[in-house]
Amino acid sequence: MGKYGETAVRAVSLYANGKASSIVDAWEIVARETLSTESTQKKPCPRTTFLGVCESGIVVGVPAGEYNTKLTTNKQYGLKAIALLRHKPQLANDQALLWEKIGNAGIAPNGQMDVITALWENRLIK
Repeated sequence: MGKYGETAVRAVSLYANGKASSIVDAWEIVARETLSTESTQKKPCPRTTFLGVCESGIVVGVPAGEYNTKLTTNKQYGLKAIALLRHKPQLANDQALLWEKIGNAGIAPNGQMDVITALWENRLIK
């Protein structure tokens, strides 16, 4: 699990344990603790993938809501990846192949699949 995956898992835990007022705040708090630079803390692709998936109500302990106002393409990447993992869970072991299988061959990933596979492997997807 990479840093963005770790951030996602820890953010869910922080929120579920009542130590953050919202899942958005939980991501921000954990990102400051986990990610070493401001640019990685504010990187939109992993953040909007995480919040987009949380929005849909499929993350354990996080109610459906409106958390993601930007880059909805990343939400779609996350949801496509989860749908594929439900049919082929072994893809969680190969983020590059998972990225390709959701239709993104030739597009450089930016931490989106790290978020999704970490949530998946930690059984945080309903």
